Amino acid sequence: MIIETRALSKKFGTMFALQDVNFSVKKGEIHGLVGENGAGKSTLIKILTGVYHLTGGEVLVDGNPVTITDPTMSRNLGINVIHQDRNLVPSFNGVENIYLGLPSIKKHLVTVDFKKMKARVEKVMEEYGIEVPLEALAQELSPPQKTLLEIVRAMMTQCKLLILDEPTASLTDKETAILFNIIRKLNEKGTTILYITHRMEEIFQLTDRITVFKNGNLIQTVQTKETSKDQLIALMTDNWKSSKKELSEKRFHRVLFSASHIATTNNVVLDASLEVHAGEILGIFGLAGSGRTELLEALYGYKGIQDGQVNFKGEQITSFSPSRSIQRGIVLIHEDRRGHSLILSRSIKNNIVLPIIDTYVSKGFYQSKKERADTQKKVDEMNIVCQGIDQPVYELSGGNQQKVVFAKSLMSGPDLFLCDEPTQAVDVKTREEIHTLLRSCADTGKAIVFVTSDLQEMLEIADNILIMANGKTWELLPNTNLTSEQILHLCYEKR
Repeated sequence: MIIETRALSKKFGTMFALQDVNFSVKKGEIHGLVGENGAGKSTLIKILTGVYHLTGGEVLVDGNPVTITDPTMSRNLGINVIHQDRNLVPSFNGVENIYLGLPSIKKHLVTVDFKKMKARVEKVMEEYGIEVPLEALAQELSPPQKTLLEIVRAMMTQCKLLILDEPTASLTDKETAILFNIIRKLNEKGTTILYITHRMEEIFQLTDRITVFKNGNLIQTVQTKETSKDQLIALMTDNWKSSKKELSEKRFHRVLFSASHIATTNNVVLDASLEVHAGEILGIFGLAGSGRTELLEALYGYKGIQDGQVNFKGEQITSFSPSRSIQRGIVLIHEDRRGHSLILSRSIKNNIVLPIIDTYVSKGFYQSKKERADTQKKVDEMNIVCQGIDQPVYELSGGNQQKVVFAKSLMSGPDLFLCDEPTQAVDVKTREEIHTLLRSCADTGKAIVFVTSDLQEMLEIADNILIMANGKTWELLPNTNLTSEQILHLCYEKR
């Protein structure tokens, strides 16, 4: 075994995040790790990489007991991790980011020899068939390029075990296929892979074995070829089954929100138009770089609009900002919840009440009891698993953080939800809960604009699907007997 844990436990206060976990990864395999948010997957990874210290048990690398005290020691043991949230410095170029944490090559023992460093990086990239523009700043790279940059950084060392945590969360199907080819090539050259994802189809495409975690316990390790998606979900969720119903053709009446010929000041969105009705979930689907995110950001007030017209509830909008959008009844569920939607160091309560915090002031006094009662009500409604409303948000699992984002958005009583990758990196049950929430909001007359890179999810939830490519919107398709092939064909058409 390249990595093994025996009776591994980790406690936070009186609660076990992991309890008596006996886990192992064989040398040379691609091993899948699945479980609901909060199951203990991230805690295990942080122990293996020296971020957390274990409470009990032991870790073995190549059969030898080790005490991993920090990430540097983990890397020296041959363990590298690519986190869901990329660890890159936005203002550094590719070579500078790859050498973060690695000794630089010096010229005459004084100055940094960037030429030799770049040559060494290019040699590793050539070996694994990876292409990334090294001169570009990290902030200029696409999500798959950022992932590949981190893979190159891992391969600069003697990487025995590469841990990939939700590497395809923001990738399109085409980008995912490219990444999978790289992963298989790494594996063929001797790197063991531990692959963590909520996307069941990826687990079955890539892995040799799969381990299921639930509530801090290792439930079972199975051979991928000998199990099925339904069996895995049953192990993860106590035989929970989706309540999704087939979409039926609907007739909508009042147009709640419309945008005509929108062009953004950064020239990413060139000519985008859409209409969304009360009670409708309108999907916008396009490949990476199509302008989906930038369109939602512009409509919300994050990005500047240089041309076009926007109407909401029958009135034209001429001034845009996030605060004005909230006041009007428009909320944005941003794809980057950590960077745009949450204050991670603050409590669940502080985050949830933030959009309406001024309403708790009455006659010069702050109504803290009402604030706590309202927060607790939302936590209960959203089924947020936490130790209490005063718990810092950064301590929650990804799925529960996303539930806090939705609880926060609901506090202002919105009529229009702009959702950009709202189920990114959440487990199947949380994803279903978010779908149910959005459908119930639509059923009460709200309007939903829904963007996702997961084409299957788009087909599951949208009433109508608008195609976007090259900064422009194109066909509007009723979601009746649509196939993924039909949608992708339109996305790949020359425009």
